Amino acid sequence: MATMERGNTQNARARPESEEAREHDDQTPVKERLEGSAAAAVLDDPKIRRWAYRIGAAVLAGAAALMLTSWRIGLTVAVLVVIGDYVRLSRRSSTVTAWQKSSAAERRTERQLKSLRRNGYLVLHARAVPRDDEGVSDGRIDHLVIGPSGVYAIDSEKWDKRLPVRTMSHLKLFHGPFNKKDRLDEARWEAQMASMILAEQVGFDVPVQPSVAIYGPSIPWKVMRVRDVDVYAGNRARSYLRRRPKILTDGDVQRIFQAAEESLPPKYPD
Repeated sequence: MATMERGNTQNARARPESEEAREHDDQTPVKERLEGSAAAAVLDDPKIRRWAYRIGAAVLAGAAALMLTSWRIGLTVAVLVVIGDYVRLSRRSSTVTAWQKSSAAERRTERQLKSLRRNGYLVLHARAVPRDDEGVSDGRIDHLVIGPSGVYAIDSEKWDKRLPVRTMSHLKLFHGPFNKKDRLDEARWEAQMASMILAEQVGFDVPVQPSVAIYGPSIPWKVMRVRDVDVYAGNRARSYLRRRPKILTDGDVQRIFQAAEESLPPKYPD
């Protein structure tokens, strides 16, 4: 009996040592798993992946140039690769997710309008309005601009640059042989809907001027009003707004902007 008790005592003493050893052995894998998960989280960040790609591409390009020429040229090439990739992606960036995946004219107008904030202009992109019964409108204002010179509904269009743009008596707009009456009607409808909704919210009339910014073909005028819609080359969107007389106070701009945020929902909610 005494022998058995001593044996049990030894087993009892051995068990904690065994468990302690297992716990000690498990510490390293746990630490490694934590470090691995942290590294995975870092790599999942798209910004970090993009910069890793830029640095890798820059190193390869710089090394190739260094082998063929000198270290100064190699360094210059590496820097230019990073800058070029940054500029390329910035042209594709947009606050509207749906516009990040296409060569959208909307993104080009968005970039222009961004700089107008310091002039007192506020902008909402891709806002929804009611569709018309005839199905002419898709129920979207590309850019609703509210500023000292008034409120504007700007639609951005990319047209075939090979076809000329012309008008007839300020009543018809043609792109090559194609009559763009429906496009003008759509812009006018969307602006009218926004005007009605905003006026109801703020308690006073809010005229909204429809306009179409066209990218691609050459536009032989600065700004032309066709069927009550302002038509101009897309790269003139910023100057189109800045050169107009002031008709709204800062308080009016803020009030209308807040009403638009609440009553004109995003067309593409995230």
